[in-house]
Amino acid sequence: MKSYPYLFLLSLVFLAAIFCSCNNNVRKAIYFNVTRDSVTQAIIGNPEVVIQKNDLLSITVNSLSSEDAKLYNMPNTVAGSGSNAIPGGYLVDDAGNIQFPMLGTVKAAGLTKMQLQQDVTSRLIEKKLLLDPIVSIRNLNYKVTVLGEVQHPMVVNVPSEKINLLEAIGFAGDLTIYGNRNNVLLIREENNKRTFKVMNLNSTDIFSSPYFYLKPNDVIYVEPNKVRTSSAGLAREWLPLVFTALSFITLATYRFSR
Repeated sequence: MKSYPYLFLLSLVFLAAIFCSCNNNVRKAIYFNVTRDSVTQAIIGNPEVVIQKNDLLSITVNSLSSEDAKLYNMPNTVAGSGSNAIPGGYLVDDAGNIQFPMLGTVKAAGLTKMQLQQDVTSRLIEKKLLLDPIVSIRNLNYKVTVLGEVQHPMVVNVPSEKINLLEAIGFAGDLTIYGNRNNVLLIREENNKRTFKVMNLNSTDIFSSPYFYLKPNDVIYVEPNKVRTSSAGLAREWLPLVFTALSFITLATYRFSR
C-alpha cells in the first residue's frame, strides 16, 4: 500500500507535462501576435494579374447589334450538362495567343485583362465589325492550391478573381496545431520565373506585403513545426519503451501492494 503515493505523484508529473506541452502548443497557434490596438498599412485592391499561357478566358462581347455580337460569344458556351459540363472559353495557347472570331490570332499572354480588352475593342472598331462594342474578360481557371499542415489540403477555385492568403487558408480549414505559422511558403510562377516567398503569420507585416493578395496558380505550403517533425520520430522510438516501463510500474505496484 505504501507504493500508492509514489504512483499518485508519478501520475501528477505525467499530467503536468501534458498540460505544459498543450499550453505551449496553444501559444504557438496564435496568429499575428498583436498585444494592443494598432493600425497597419494595408495593400489596397488586387495586384495586377497578367494573363499566362494555358489560361482559359471568358471574353464576352456586347454591341448595339446583339445578333452580330453572338458570333464572338460562341466559344464561351458550356459543353455538356450537370457534373459533366465543361466550361468553354478562349484558351491561351503555348505561343501566348488566342484565336478570336473575325480577328484571327490575338496576343494575350503578358497582357492584363484590361489591356487585352482594349486591344480587342479597338480591333473590332477599326475593322468596323461591330458598332460600339463592349468587351468583358474573366479568367475561368483562376485557382490557388493550399498544401501541408492545414485541415483540408485543396485546390481553391476563385470565381471572384480576388483572394488573399488568409482567405485561402480559411477555405482549407485553417492550419493544424502543427502548422509552422512563422514559415508559410508562397510559390508563384509568372513570366517564366518561379518565385518563393516566406510569409510569417505571426507578424502583421503580411497585411502590407505585395504577396498578401494571391494570383492565379499560386501554391501555399504550410510546413510542419518542430513539434510535428520531432514527435513523429520520438513516438516511433520512445513509445514502446514508455509502454514497457508503465507495464513494469503497474506490475510492481500490484505486487508490493499485496
